[in-house]
Parts: sequence; C-alpha cells; structure tokens
Amino acid sequence: TYITMANDITQDTFQEEVLDDEGVVLVDFWAEWCPPCRALSPMLEQIEQELRSKVKVVKLNVDENQEIAGRYGIRGIPTVKIFKDGKEVNSLVGLASKDVYIKAIENA
Repeated sequence: TYITMANDITQDTFQEEVLDDEGVVLVDFWAEWCPPCRALSPMLEQIEQELRSKVKVVKLNVDENQEIAGRYGIRGIPTVKIFKDGKEVNSLVGLASKDVYIKAIENA
C-alpha cells in the first residue's frame, strides 16, 4: 500500500505550500499507476537531501487533485513544475536525468 509522504500536498494545501512559499518549490505531478513517476520519486528525494537549503520538494497526486492538475495544464505525467516565490518558472514533462532537475532548480 502507498504510504502518504510528509511532502504530499493537495488542492487544500497547494496555495500555502507552493504559491505562498517564499523560495523555490519543486512540484512533482504524479499518479500511483505511472511507472516513470515511481522511478522519479527516489531521484527527487535525493535532490531534496542535496539541495535542502535551496528547494522544497512536494508531490501532488493528479488523480486525487484534478482541479490543480487542470489549472496547470498537466497532460502527461510525471510533470515537474518549479515555482519561485509563488510563480511558475519552469516545467519539465516526462522522466529526465537528475542533472536536468538540479539545473532547473539552480536556474530558478
């Protein structure tokens, strides 16, 4: 069974956790049935450990939070969006290498 992680967010917490955050937030739009999403998860956990002072990593389940997924035009998953001070600054669709995500965070 999937255990909800501390960094899972919902439609109810999106505003506070992402849009109201002063800093860089990486949002992983994912679903449980998506193998590339499951492959991405440990990579993002590593990035969060390595760049703890630079970025907050959160996950949003698109099946359970369709309103937010629709608002941000999520068509394919995984999609990673990077927000800085509440504004979207980057979007990456599909599974990429760890370096791609790190570069996107550092350029935010």
